[in-house]
Amino acid sequence: MSWISLTIKTDNVRAEILSDAMLELGALSTDIHDAGTGTEQEQALFDEPGEPSGGLWFASELTALFPPNVDIPSIVEAAAQAAQLPTLPGYTITYVEEQDWVRLTQSQFNPIQISHRLWIVPSWHQIPDPAGVNLILDPGLAFGTGSHPSTQLCLAWLDENLVGGEDVLDYGCGSGILAIAALKLGARHVVGIDIDPQAVAASRQNAVLNRCNETELEFFTIPDAAQPDAEKGAVDLVVANILANPLIMLAPILSNATRRGGHIVLSGILAEQAEDVIKIYRQWFDMRIAQEEGGWTLLTGRRH
Repeated sequence: MSWISLTIKTDNVRAEILSDAMLELGALSTDIHDAGTGTEQEQALFDEPGEPSGGLWFASELTALFPPNVDIPSIVEAAAQAAQLPTLPGYTITYVEEQDWVRLTQSQFNPIQISHRLWIVPSWHQIPDPAGVNLILDPGLAFGTGSHPSTQLCLAWLDENLVGGEDVLDYGCGSGILAIAALKLGARHVVGIDIDPQAVAASRQNAVLNRCNETELEFFTIPDAAQPDAEKGAVDLVVANILANPLIMLAPILSNATRRGGHIVLSGILAEQAEDVIKIYRQWFDMRIAQEEGGWTLLTGRRH
């Protein structure tokens, strides 16, 4: 059996209206993306918590998936009427054949080498370097597969700077990748916290997958984004790979969680946002830009 994939080029005003109409007309799923992806016309959009949404791409493309044997011309006409388009939009259709979707998805994720010894390896792959430090991690519900530059910047810093025996806090742990890496790279005790219960559940599953000692690596949910557990005390290293605005708001909390002389590592920050974050954290830390990659910045600092 094959499905029908319908693609319409539209704009940021009508894309969501067309998407809703397609779903009402029987689409199994819809997807809105940048029509200029991979070209000079590609439009980068980044949303930050606490700021107005950047909206959709000016040149958007809608793809809707339908079961076989539907009347595509009639669907396009009805959707155009719902979006109050003056003329029928042009469209293309392709046929999506039945496949082993699990195997296809897995084929998109290969081992990622962070350094000469540090690897991120999906569980279904053979480990490239058995003598290296291998983080076994499968894509899941939580952020952090190791493919994003901000995550790779943090991992590379941990690999280069952990000397062993540190107490570490991973604030906004996502999949737990940084916490697990810290433990495998020699940290004495690591705590990962997140406001999302699914992230904490995923982190705990990944810790089991990596055979981490549950007394050395712990994960907690903080539903209201409150301070880290005060009973744990200040730590040698705080790492937070989130976004610029949350990092600015969390500055007092993360500084209090870092012992005097300890380090902080911040990522998820666009290059043009780095100075704003540095300005806030300089109240407590000697901050600097440690590394940049793909428009993303890693900031580090030592507590006064």
